[in-house]
Amino acid sequence: MTLDPDACYRALQARDARFDGRLFVGVRTTGVYCRPICPAPCPKRQNVAFYPSAAAAQAAGFRPCLRCRPECSPQLAGARGSAATVSRALSLIASGALDGGDVEGLALRLGIGARQLRRLFETHLGASPLAVAQTRRVLLAKQLLHETDLRMTDVAFAAGFGSLRRFNDAFRRLYGRPPSALRREREARAGGSLERSGITLTLGYAGRYDWDAVAAFLAARAVPGIEVVEPRRYRRTIALGGRAGTLEVAPREARRALAATIRFPDVRALPEIIRRVRALFDLGSDVAAIGAHLAVDPLLAPLVAARPGLRVPGAWDAFECAVRAVLGQQVALGAARALAARLAAACGEPCGAGPDGGLRLLFPTPERIAGADLRALGLPRARAEALAALARAAAEDPELFDETGDLEAKVARLMRLPGVGAWTAQYVAMRALREPDAFPAGDAGLLRAFARARGARPSPAALLARAERWRPWRAYAAQHLWSAGAARDLHATPAPAEAVA
Repeated sequence: MTLDPDACYRALQARDARFDGRLFVGVRTTGVYCRPICPAPCPKRQNVAFYPSAAAAQAAGFRPCLRCRPECSPQLAGARGSAATVSRALSLIASGALDGGDVEGLALRLGIGARQLRRLFETHLGASPLAVAQTRRVLLAKQLLHETDLRMTDVAFAAGFGSLRRFNDAFRRLYGRPPSALRREREARAGGSLERSGITLTLGYAGRYDWDAVAAFLAARAVPGIEVVEPRRYRRTIALGGRAGTLEVAPREARRALAATIRFPDVRALPEIIRRVRALFDLGSDVAAIGAHLAVDPLLAPLVAARPGLRVPGAWDAFECAVRAVLGQQVALGAARALAARLAAACGEPCGAGPDGGLRLLFPTPERIAGADLRALGLPRARAEALAALARAAAEDPELFDETGDLEAKVARLMRLPGVGAWTAQYVAMRALREPDAFPAGDAGLLRAFARARGARPSPAALLARAERWRPWRAYAAQHLWSAGAARDLHATPAPAEAVA
């Protein structure tokens, strides 16, 4: 990625928040690297260098600034023009792919050679995959030191360090002092517990964030017992690796961030939980760039102006999203939600959520759904068979919802499942597989919203043709169209029929 030094310096002088996460500033006189919004006095032009990623600045020998805290900057790599392969690799690294593995294994998962992967990282991020992974671990650990009372051992394991010794060594090399010195005069509580008291982390985003729209979208689909959506808070049960906990997320507009409170029994799951939260709330999107592209179309321009911070809500779990999409075929949104609640009550396992009132169930696993009598839930025969086939496929193939591959490959893989057609596959790709160009053209809500704006209801083929000008962010165009509809009729008619077998 090429940075114009003069333009970057002007952004630094202005402390322009729009560049936060897009560039990092190495200050030669202090040896630290900063965000462009750092409150410290602006250094002289000859004393700074600019980098496209925190990893690149760290690889150049700079250490993170203690004032602006680069670990809290938005993560925009996937939305600012990086190659799709790099974006997918970053997602896997965020899940800990290089904490116990190597670059060769990561490249294999991406379907490319290790040498090509290293070259792509150097081109787009200015650092190697290993340097990016190391920076991720250090910055996450630094955030945990600042924002939580976790014990040092828990911080080390939560950040992906294999041992406390490696954790201490990494910090001493980077900061010249042990991690305990970075606690800002706070001491770790003896016996502090991620499971009992939870921890609250600040997860930054760039630009505006339309919390009300995201909350409304999630509230309309919330499954009782699993999710609770309030005007200023989202809560749900979560499960990873056979263990269960809860998640609570609330907006912090003044800090351009969301506050995520996590209660979970295994600190090693923390990087994956954070990755999923960021995906669920679409924190990595550059909505300013996306909005500018979409607003070129006169149809979308007023919608973008009305909701400049609109995001595409993701999903906590891909299998859960796919199940709910199948349940939503040929029925209204309220009916689909009722079916999901019935399925959760019949097949979900209890979750002792402690203080989180209203959270009592975990979403059913593929194994439990595959072994259930789905007809007893009132599902039509074809729908029950499609759901059972989906559950069996997910139980047999852990890579069924893998995020690697392009949009067409993901959609084709999903459409090979009985009962999954284009609408379901595109919807799952949009929300669960985080494809910014996914577009369920046959969705009744999209067709209705388009008709409201243009005065005539198009065919799915005509809408798909019109959507060509919205690439590569058709998912965001769809979200704008959905959000523009009145609450009483948006998604009020059934989604198109899928070819069920």
